[in-house]
Amino acid sequence: MLDFDNRIQFQNKKNDVLAIGEILVDMISTDYDNNFECDTYQRYFGGSPANIAINVKKLGINSAISSAVGRDGFGRFLINNLNENEVNTESVQNVDYATSLVMLTKSKSTPTPIFYRSADYHLDYTKDLEEILLDSKLIHFSCWPISKEPARYTIEKVIEVAKKNQILVGFDPNYHPMIWEKGENGVNYVKSIVSKVDIIKPSEDDAERLFGIDTPENQLEKFLDLGAKLVILTLGKHGGIISNGKETIRMNTLATDVVDTTGAGDAFWSGFYSALIKGYTIRQSLSLGFGVSAFKLKYTGAVICLPVIEKIKEAYKL
Repeated sequence: MLDFDNRIQFQNKKNDVLAIGEILVDMISTDYDNNFECDTYQRYFGGSPANIAINVKKLGINSAISSAVGRDGFGRFLINNLNENEVNTESVQNVDYATSLVMLTKSKSTPTPIFYRSADYHLDYTKDLEEILLDSKLIHFSCWPISKEPARYTIEKVIEVAKKNQILVGFDPNYHPMIWEKGENGVNYVKSIVSKVDIIKPSEDDAERLFGIDTPENQLEKFLDLGAKLVILTLGKHGGIISNGKETIRMNTLATDVVDTTGAGDAFWSGFYSALIKGYTIRQSLSLGFGVSAFKLKYTGAVICLPVIEKIKEAYKL
């Protein structure tokens, strides 16, 4: 049981967080525009797991990334960005496909995406990936790599090895029909993964895509019914509702200034993971997750210049 006032005892490993999945280029409109009528877009480093790998490093812990990029300028841009941020890239694979990218509208609510995928799902289970996996305290992945083969098999193997070796598994159930093969029941597959991981953090939009419209309380219960161990349902400006199956708590947002929501969920994950690794209780780690998310919301882009997590704690009096 992941009790809120307990600290998670991690094994002594060299790497703290291993993020597995997509590295992407985010092309974000320079103006607020939900209809893609803006003529100018700016290039940003992107991909949820990669964002988390960089964020946690800035917050003060070690990270590694396992992903696949193309042998092209965008791929070099992404790897260089990771290296500049001192993220371990030893298990990033260079493949003969174009680097994936996402077009996004700058937004103060939920940004509108258009996906252009190629290299990201050509992620194989390799010796390099397994070595860094076994030397990590926790792993994180999202729906992107499980939406297509061969990356889906890779994640299934990663989960199997992680569970055998008592490595904590976090899953972002950010289901979106546009990233799945036409005609495939991605919803059912995502639901089948829930019981195999330790922590999930759906947004309200994620829950609606998986279960339809319902109250946050009912959505939370549906994830628990699928076998979830700790569910963190984030509700935007309304904070979040969290349950471990025995106790349910509510937390308020700490955001007061919202400039761009891109990467806010990744920022939460980053603060939460960093706090867990540093020995905070689950309850304290949740608060610090909201703190890091609030800090990120003040800036444009998924990856920003975050301070160490102790500064976040001080700034938001957590």
